[in-house]
Amino acid sequence: MNIKQKIDDLRNSLREHNHNYYVLDKPTISDYDFDMQLKELQSLEAQHPEFYDASSPTLRVGGAVTKNFDTVAHDSRMYSLDNSYSKDDLEDWEKRIQRVLGDVPVEFTCELKYDGASISITYEDGKLVQALTRGDGFQGDNVTTNIKTIKSIPLQLKGDYPQKFDIRGEIVLPFEGFAKMNAERLENGEEPYMNPRNTASGSLKLQDSAEVAKRPLDCLLYGIVGLQTGITSQFQMLDKARAWGFKVPTVAQLCKSTEEVMAFVEYWDIHRHELPYETDGVVIKVNNLQHQEELGYTSKSPRWAMAYKFKAEQVSTVLNEITYQVGRTGAITPVANLDPVLLAGTIVKRASLHNADQIEKFDIRERDTVFVEKGGEIIPKIIRVDFTKRPVDSTPTKYIEHCPECSTMLERTEGDAKHYCPNYYGCPPQITGRIQHYISRKAMDIEGMGSETVELLFKEGLIHNYADLYRLSKEDVLPLERMAEKSAENLVAGVKASVEIPFERVLFALGIRFVGETVAKKLAKAYKNIDALMTATAEELVQVDEIGERIAQSVVEFFKNEANLIIIQDLKNFGVQFELSADKLENQTEDLKGKTFVISGVFEKVSRDELKKMIEDNGGKVGSSVSSKTTYLVAGDNMGPSKRTKAESLGVKIITEDDFLTLLA
Repeated sequence: MNIKQKIDDLRNSLREHNHNYYVLDKPTISDYDFDMQLKELQSLEAQHPEFYDASSPTLRVGGAVTKNFDTVAHDSRMYSLDNSYSKDDLEDWEKRIQRVLGDVPVEFTCELKYDGASISITYEDGKLVQALTRGDGFQGDNVTTNIKTIKSIPLQLKGDYPQKFDIRGEIVLPFEGFAKMNAERLENGEEPYMNPRNTASGSLKLQDSAEVAKRPLDCLLYGIVGLQTGITSQFQMLDKARAWGFKVPTVAQLCKSTEEVMAFVEYWDIHRHELPYETDGVVIKVNNLQHQEELGYTSKSPRWAMAYKFKAEQVSTVLNEITYQVGRTGAITPVANLDPVLLAGTIVKRASLHNADQIEKFDIRERDTVFVEKGGEIIPKIIRVDFTKRPVDSTPTKYIEHCPECSTMLERTEGDAKHYCPNYYGCPPQITGRIQHYISRKAMDIEGMGSETVELLFKEGLIHNYADLYRLSKEDVLPLERMAEKSAENLVAGVKASVEIPFERVLFALGIRFVGETVAKKLAKAYKNIDALMTATAEELVQVDEIGERIAQSVVEFFKNEANLIIIQDLKNFGVQFELSADKLENQTEDLKGKTFVISGVFEKVSRDELKKMIEDNGGKVGSSVSSKTTYLVAGDNMGPSKRTKAESLGVKIITEDDFLTLLA
């Protein structure tokens, strides 16, 4: 046998044994024999570097050091899930699904929601080529080197896998491994880790992959993203992933009704404590992938999936003081400062009180004993007061009347949940909050600068608005506390590089009230440049898809303000992008302006996503369900009969894929 054959045989043998042990939990050889094969392979690979293979089992031991994790865009966005907490929530969700799909049978796949760190792993030709954290959903950190050390993640697939695809899942730390890690830390006189989820997430960003390899991390996969996978349902997707070598939990069930879904939820709400991993709910997905495409997405979540959260953990503690925070828009948020208490694996010291109405509703007072819950929200909340422990000299909470930062009289208009400080241009937290928003990852993504740096720059009088960032020099920032020469250079370079950020993100970065990421993209696409947007009236703005009166009025008021116009002119002078780039303007027309399309079925020449893009690029609007406002129903193969029936009853014109392409010819 030649050397290459020997190396290939050892690699195949180790991959198989690794799969049996870490994925199937059915080892077929002893640890000693496995280690001997691994050492033999390491020796042969060292002697024959010409046979290097990036997917070799020897690379799992780690050793590579990553000082900076590159940020990489996801090929397909990683969405978050909407949460539900009752059967009523699920039934409402099912009704929304049926309104879009019509009167067709809908099946659901139920899977446990494992509490870990989300990951997206890319495979090409069966080999692991990239692993990205979730990040902000649009882009994540490249942690490929660390991910390769996790033994339940295959480096080389088997079977009939697609040429290229992404697979999504959770990096988790089993309870047993977490307990062993903490026992070792205590033995060494170190503080124990607080909970498995945060420890798993932190492990992915360790610089030394050899340290990651020492941690008993596991990976549970649940979703495949990619073209031409040949998969037609979520349940089939799970089976395929297992066949290709992935560790996919066997706790999954196909359900035909919300009654069956609730039976699954109720069973696992009790029996989840028998599992080796943290779980915090059940993920319910529409099983049919074509139905998923029909349902599509909101700006944040898929319409075809829902997370049912198990009942949240609650603890009681004492509320010592109510303080008030001022947000970048001037919104006032009352905060409960608590006696520190352990809740769901973390020490909680503060909880949001939301607004004056909640304080009044629950009659929350300082020195009360309160019950705190950490459920679907990241920030803990107070759910009730233990009135039996209220001090006899307790007095009702009087909500503040003046801004705690600038003493301006607060305002609260009808319909607003919160009080606001109207001193938009003079209140320090509002000024720094807008700048912090401007530099944030989803906006201008200025590297080398964080919230604390912004506070310091403002305190030192170096910046008064986000345009001032572009005036900073290395000499300006070097004297700042904890600012070394390299840090100062990086900060200035990061600001300079931000002039390449595209217009739609710049528009979001400006911090116009009610203009989030999705609205900013809609406005940028509709108006193409800032000058056209600045002159738009509220009546014109509401004609743009998803722009209502409140958003329109906010945009008009923002551009009426002289201070804002001066800042925008400054930003223009510094080279910030205030118009859509040439590549985004290319092939864009107004040919479909004023027309609304609903897409249904399977298409041959272009994908559904491409159809949607073509409609939007040419000024049209994509609707999710047929209504009297629909101009055309674009009908593909296997279209739901209810949509056709509704279109016919409303007199909506039904066109084929070829008809649509002819419209743009």
